[in-house]
Amino acid sequence: MSDAVTAHVAYALAWLTFAVGHSALAHAPLRLWAKRRLGAWYRLSYNVISIVHLGAVWMLGNWLFRDVSTAVLPAAATTGLLVVYLAGWAVLLVGLRGYDLGRFCGLTQIRSRAGADPAGDDEPLRTDGLHRYVRHPLYAGGLLILWGQAWGPMGIATAVWGSLYLVIGARFEEQRLLRLIGPDYAAYRARVPAFVPWKGRAL
Repeated sequence: MSDAVTAHVAYALAWLTFAVGHSALAHAPLRLWAKRRLGAWYRLSYNVISIVHLGAVWMLGNWLFRDVSTAVLPAAATTGLLVVYLAGWAVLLVGLRGYDLGRFCGLTQIRSRAGADPAGDDEPLRTDGLHRYVRHPLYAGGLLILWGQAWGPMGIATAVWGSLYLVIGARFEEQRLLRLIGPDYAAYRARVPAFVPWKGRAL
């Protein structure tokens, strides 16, 4: 195989390790097992492990694609990708305002010692802010950021595999929310698009 094909295959496998590991840690049996041992530190540990793993995948990608040639894009295309990239960060930052960031990061659980509660990491159903337009505003922002950097082999590969992970991960997350919240989430899902606000303000 050529160096480019080898790099793409190896990078895809690296993303697969992240997807499996991240999903396994969030899966109910392993999640409860980890909560019993880590207590209030579970959520923070989960986030740190995920960030370190994702960083390792990204560093491996940079090493794999170090010798793969990159095409020079026209100025208009570069500007367009930059606009997409910045829009992604804007959506992500605005979307984060709709969450309890202390709970999201795991600091609230540590302060309150809420690790014994199996649902202590879960927020109630949010239908305000960007959630009126899309069900997954953070994932929508992440998709824009990924494709806004798709100007070379490494960026394109990251956009493809990162997007695949976000789309599949969202499906698993919604199944968990259906079990956790029930009919209210089913009704919300039926009215609001997943990533693209094609209905405008659906709620």
